[in-house]
This record gives sequence, C-alpha cells and structure tokens, in this order.
Amino acid sequence: MRGPFHRVKVWDAPTRFFHWLLVLAMLFSWWSERTDRIGWHKLSGYTIGALVAFRIFWGFFGAETSRFSDFVKSPGSVMRYVESGAWKQVGHNPLGGYSVVAMLAALLLQVGLGLFSIDQDGLESGPLAYLISPRSAHLVTQFHGLAFDALLALIALHIGAVGLHTLQGSTLVKPMIDGMAAIPIDAKPPRMASRKALLVGVMLGLAVLLAPFLLGR
Repeated sequence: MRGPFHRVKVWDAPTRFFHWLLVLAMLFSWWSERTDRIGWHKLSGYTIGALVAFRIFWGFFGAETSRFSDFVKSPGSVMRYVESGAWKQVGHNPLGGYSVVAMLAALLLQVGLGLFSIDQDGLESGPLAYLISPRSAHLVTQFHGLAFDALLALIALHIGAVGLHTLQGSTLVKPMIDGMAAIPIDAKPPRMASRKALLVGVMLGLAVLLAPFLLGR
C-alpha cells in the first residue's frame, strides 16, 4: 500500500477480546485435561463454545474487518495473493481468511464432540453423552482427542504465519492488542459495528455458555 499513512482502528474491541479470551480458554482447556480436572475442562469447553458462537455472529454483524464477507474470498483471490504476496485491504488477507474459517470449524467440531464425550471410568461425561451408548461415547472421546491434535496443527500454522509476516516487516500482534494499524491516508477506515449488534452477540454467547447448566446436565 502506498503512503502517506495514518493510524486508524482496524480491529474492534470485541474481536480483540474474543481472540485473547480464546487463547486463554484453549490453554486452560489443555491444562484442565492434562491435570484430570474434568469439571473445569467441561467449563472451559462451554466457554470456548460461547466464544465461537459469538464470533460466528460477529462474522455477519460485527465490524467490517471482522465480517466473513470482508475476508472470505474466492480460491482465485487466494492463489493471486499467494503468488504476489500483496494485499491492499486492511484486516485479514485471503489466505488468513481461510485460516479463520478453518479454525472456527475445528473449534466447533472439538466442542461438539466434547458434548458427547465420556471419561475412561464413565464417571464424568459431556452434557449430551446420555443420548448415545457408552461405546459410542468412548469412540467420540477418541475423535475428541484427534480433533484437538488437528486444532494444534492449525494453531501452529497460525503462529508460524504470524512469525513469517513479522520477519517480513508486518506487525500483526500489536494491532490485535490496541486495534490500531497504519493505512494510506486516502484509504477509508473500516466501519465499526453498532452497540445493539454487540449486545445481541454477547447475549448469544451467554446463552450458549449457560445452556448446559440450565438443562441440568
């Protein structure tokens, strides 16, 4: 992009909070599973589910740079980006957009499998495990573990891409902290979302978080 540049908000606060809360929730989920704190692990799973539900909603009604329509491009756009390495928009590039979709899909799969999972002793289970047989629940639990390995691979690719962009001189981490980035002075700053949309998104996330407790499972 050509200069001169000025600094504007490119990432809204809800998107940034989602990003870092998800990082913490994923770390906590890993820790609680490794230390056999299944109750805490279930809570972290519900939290991740709530965050993903909010992010999907925000992908349609959030700030411009957070919307799927802004960064989910055609395969041809992805190939042109890979070949040229140039992208004139703020926000996610086409390849990064596909990465976001893949990550959300993997998280949905991981949380969904967790709802039907059961521990080895059959003492702790997901809130929907009672709907299937114990044998099926144990099979789902195995897939739950495999899905986590796939999720780790996606996370590693994401971190690697951020590191590569950093080596090339692009700062991706700081804008996800303060929301600000430099864009050409003649470029139009991205539109932010309304407070009403944020309220609806938060209420949706809370509903997903509280649903297992309200159902008594």
